[in-house]
Amino acid sequence: MATARTIFHLDMDAFFVSVEELFDPSLKGKPVVVGGRPNQRGVVSAASYAARKFGVHSAMPLRTAYQLCPHAIFVDGHPDRYRELSGRVREVLDSFSPSVSMASIDEAYLDVTGTERLYGPPLAAAQKLHERIKERTQLNCSIGIAASRLVAKVSSDQAKPNGVLWVMPGLEAQFLAPLEVRRIPGVGKVMEKNLHAMGIRKVGDLVALDVKFLEEKFGKWGLALAGKSIGADAGGWFDSEVGASEDPKSISHEHTYGEDTKDRNQLDASIAQLTEMVARRLREHGLWTRTVQLKLRYTDFSTFTRAHTLDHATQMDTDILAQIRALFARHWTGKPIRLLGVQAGNLTRDEGQLSLLGQEKSDRWRRALGAADAMRDRYGDGSVGLAASLKGKFRERVHEATPVRRNSKKPD
Repeated sequence: MATARTIFHLDMDAFFVSVEELFDPSLKGKPVVVGGRPNQRGVVSAASYAARKFGVHSAMPLRTAYQLCPHAIFVDGHPDRYRELSGRVREVLDSFSPSVSMASIDEAYLDVTGTERLYGPPLAAAQKLHERIKERTQLNCSIGIAASRLVAKVSSDQAKPNGVLWVMPGLEAQFLAPLEVRRIPGVGKVMEKNLHAMGIRKVGDLVALDVKFLEEKFGKWGLALAGKSIGADAGGWFDSEVGASEDPKSISHEHTYGEDTKDRNQLDASIAQLTEMVARRLREHGLWTRTVQLKLRYTDFSTFTRAHTLDHATQMDTDILAQIRALFARHWTGKPIRLLGVQAGNLTRDEGQLSLLGQEKSDRWRRALGAADAMRDRYGDGSVGLAASLKGKFRERVHEATPVRRNSKKPD
C-alpha cells in the first residue's frame, strides 16, 4: 500500500503589511493599506487585519479602500524589501526540503514525504518550520498540511493567522464539505455565481452531483471541480509536481500613470524602465526571449497589444528596448495613455547560435549588465539604469513586485 504524501503549504501572514511593520513598528495593530495613496489610481496590494475589518481587501481600488476606511494608513510599499524577505523564506524552505515550489512571493509548497526521521510527524515538522521562518525573518506564517496541494492550501488559509492545520489522509472530503465553494482554488466570482444559481453553495453540495453532469455543464473544468471537491489535485492549478521547474511562461511589467499622459519623453522613459525590469528578470531566471510585446491602454480603457518575433533570442535591455520602441512608434495613436506594459514571451534557456562578432558583443553586454544587476542588488533598483529611463523614473508599485530573485544575495 502506497504511503500518502505529506505536503506543506506555507503562506506568509499579511506579508507586505508585516514587512512594513517590521521596518516601522508604529504601524502594528493599525489599519494599514499597501499599494499607494488613497487619491491615486491603482489597487490595494495588501491590507492589515485591522483594515480588513472595514471591508478592505486586496485588488480593491485604492479610492474605494479610502471610502471604507478613511483613517487607514496608506503606504506605497517597498518591493525590494519584500523580495529580500521572500529570499530569506526561500533559503529556509530549501534547507528544509529538496522539493519546493514558490507559488508567489509569499507562499510556497513543500513535499516533506519521508522526512519523519529528520523532523518527526507532520505537526512536529510544521512547528519546526514555523519556528525557523520566524527566527530567520521575524515574520509570522501559516502552514497547511495534507496529502494534496489543494487541501494543504485550503487548510493554511483556515489556519490563519500564525497557525498550523493538518488534514489527515482520508479526511479531505469531510474537511472541505462545509466550506463555501469559493474556498476551492480556481473558483472565482463568475464560477461562484454560476454554482450559486444551481443551488451549490458548499463544497459538499458539489460532491453530491454526478460527475457527468458537471462535465456537461462546465466541460473539463467540471471534471476538475469534481476532483477538487474531494481534495484531489485536479486542474491547471496543480498540473506539475512540487519542486518541478518554476520557469515562467512569460515575464512582464506594467505601469499605470497617476494621470493620463501623451508626453513622449515620459512615455519613452517608462518604456525604457519597464524594459530594464523585464530584462533583469530574464537574466535572473537564466532565460532568453524570442518574442517581445508592447501593451497600451488609453484613457477610455481600450487596450491593445502588439508583438514582434526577434531573429535571435536575447536577454539584453538594448535589444528588447529597440523592438519595443519600434512597436510603440508604429502603433501609438497619439492619444493620452493610461497604462504601458512590456512583456517577454516565447522563453528559452538556449541563446542560440550567434556569429563570432555577435557572440563577442553579447558577452560584453552580458558582463556589463551583470555588473549593473549587482549594483542594483546592493544599492537598489534606482542606482543604475539606461540613460533613457532616468528621464522619468516611476516608483515600482507593489502589485508589480516580482517573485524572489534567485541569484541575489543581500546582506542581513
